[in-house]
Amino acid sequence: MGIAYEADLENRIDAVLALAMLYGITGKNEARNIAFSISRPNIKAAQFADVVAGFYGGRAAGGFAMIGMPERGLPADASSLILATLQRKTTEGGPAYTSNISRVLDTADNAVLTRNQLLAQNDGNATIVLAGPATGMAKLLGLYGSRPQLEAKVKQLVVAIGAFPSGPPDTSIKADVAAARKLFAEWPTPLVAVGAEVGAALPYPGSSIEKDFSWSPAHPVADAYRVNQRMPYDAPASALAAMLYAAHPDDGYFKLSAPGTITVLDDGRVQFTAGAGGKHRYLIADPAQTELVTNLYTGFVSAQPVRGGPGRGRGAAPAQQQQQQQQTPAPQAAPPKPTDSVPKPAEAKP
Repeated sequence: MGIAYEADLENRIDAVLALAMLYGITGKNEARNIAFSISRPNIKAAQFADVVAGFYGGRAAGGFAMIGMPERGLPADASSLILATLQRKTTEGGPAYTSNISRVLDTADNAVLTRNQLLAQNDGNATIVLAGPATGMAKLLGLYGSRPQLEAKVKQLVVAIGAFPSGPPDTSIKADVAAARKLFAEWPTPLVAVGAEVGAALPYPGSSIEKDFSWSPAHPVADAYRVNQRMPYDAPASALAAMLYAAHPDDGYFKLSAPGTITVLDDGRVQFTAGAGGKHRYLIADPAQTELVTNLYTGFVSAQPVRGGPGRGRGAAPAQQQQQQQQTPAPQAAPPKPTDSVPKPAEAKP
């Protein structure tokens, strides 16, 4: 299965973990990561995504060549987890991480990138995972000729937003209620939602950050986790559940609701109405699978990368991109010593 992923890295540590999981799944040849986009126009978030992509080996690891980013939409200031990770220094004072992205032209339009990568897939052999505002997915729906292409290529859309069967407002939905409403109303393929209740029932264990990442003294995902909140903490992880289900939908790790229809309310809440003809379902955590799922989370997220060379940028011609992929090494983490300091989390704002 080819997986295209779009996520809000600025505000969701589980979305960052799910990006690492996507590389872990790909490295074990259990799926392919065909595209990744950030859901808000923020160059720092794009740089962070590029650092993670370079750390995991880019296209040589079966990954994507470009980072997708919307040119317009709902901007957001880069969060402390992104800025502190990008600003990490080695003990010698140099940058621990570097990015190939310095301007918008070094990225791809998120909706166009996803559409183009889907076209390269066999029919029914792609899944899209969304963990953030639905702005980019709504734009994808509006691209010329996209709907028959989505129907042909996409097996299902898996969205890590909402709370089911009903619950409190969701910040990703509130960021663009109109886009979320359009997504649930018009998406042409089966859609599976992963709510906040699944993330709470199956969190990512913070102990894994200290235990399972010791093979690398500088790891951008582990650094972001440490900065996001005062350690130790377990992070609610609906995005990880969505990614695991996308790669292994038939393996029984989760239960599924009956079919029905999800609607979006004005305040960012969702409402599920069961109905035999509905295209929507929501994921349900299975208590009997908690230990297995948690072990899969930590195993995939902490998996060591396959190194290689990326080629990225919306400003380069395809031939130039291909030459880059063959000749340009991936941005590597500088060789910091194990004693490097990691920035402490910023104090929470009221």
